[in-house]
This record gives sequence, C-alpha cells and structure tokens, in this order.
Amino acid sequence: MTDFPEALLDGYRSFKDDRYAREHARYHALAEQGQSPEVMVIACCDSRSAPETIFNAAPGEMFVVRNVANLVPPYEPDGSLHGTSAALEFAVQSLKVRHIVMLGHGHCGGIRAALHPSAEPLSPGDFIGRWMKQLGPTASQIAACDSMTDAERQTALERVSIRNSIANLRTFPCVSILEERGRLSLHGAWFDIADGDLWTLDPDTGDFSKPA
Repeated sequence: MTDFPEALLDGYRSFKDDRYAREHARYHALAEQGQSPEVMVIACCDSRSAPETIFNAAPGEMFVVRNVANLVPPYEPDGSLHGTSAALEFAVQSLKVRHIVMLGHGHCGGIRAALHPSAEPLSPGDFIGRWMKQLGPTASQIAACDSMTDAERQTALERVSIRNSIANLRTFPCVSILEERGRLSLHGAWFDIADGDLWTLDPDTGDFSKPA
C-alpha cells in the first residue's frame, strides 16, 4: 500500500497546530450550526489559483466549486450527471448565497487546450476535449485572429469565457429569477498568477480592470 503523502500530513499538522488552534471556536460553530456563506465562487481546479487563498477567506465564508477552466454549462435538465449545475443548485436554492463570482485566471491549461485542440485525446473518454468544446466557436474566432499574439489570445479567451459563463448562469431559472428580484448578484474576476493582481468585470461595459 502506498503511504499517504508526507507533505500533506506535514501541512495538516501545521494547520491543526496553528490555524485550527486559533479558530477552533469558529470550526465548532460551523460544525454545530452548519454553513451559511453569502458568496459562491466558481473557479478553475488549477493548483495555482485557489479562491480561498486569493480572497484570504475564513472557514465558512465561501462555497466553492472548481472545474477545468471555471466553466458553467447552460441549463440542461436532461437527466445526465451535472456536477457544476448540482453545486449551483445547492448554493442558490439551499444555502441562498447572495453573490456568485466567476473566477478565471492567467495561464489556464484548459483555455490553452481550447485554443490549441489536440488531435490525440488524453484518454479514450476525451473528457477535457469534450468539456472545452463549450467554448468551441469563441475559441475558433480568437485563435484565428492573426493580429494578436498567442499570449494575447490566451488572455482574451480566459476573459471572454468568464462572460460566457455568466451568460450561462442566467439560463438557470433559479438564478435569473433571483437576480431579477435583486436577491442574487453575478460577478466576474480574473486573477493574474504571475503578479497576484485581481481584475474585476464591469457589468455595464464587459471590461476588466484592477480595483483601486
């Protein structure tokens, strides 16, 4: 049997002796009373862009779902398995979050795969390839733009995909109804891994800018 990774055990011991020791009352309250976060974050599963780290969040403050390239598929009640849609349903209907943040990031491998689709899938299931086809038409348009550098095309699709996912969020009745009633707000943000800057989406113009 393979031993549990020692680096993870070391990290756990540090957590238990430090952060948990300082916040044990909060953890006990969360265990007894349940969670009631006001914010849901839909982020990429990339190891470099953890939302809890970026936003310096305390336990219980954010409900987070992560997938390849932080995508939200459109509303499809077709009987198939939909992990992101299930998390969204729970956050909105049960936890009654007030904000949903679509968080993208620079140097995203999923976005790179959409811009440069491989002829050979990573596995017979081609799960990443099929998942990233959600961005197919948009990715093709950006990839064909010869006036942009490869890095510019990468950043462009990373940001456009955030706007696309926000549009897909609004295809969910539970989201659109609550947004119309002023009980739910949708937000977009993009994190630059290299310099640690956060760019937020202006809902009126669709542009991204660094907050003051």
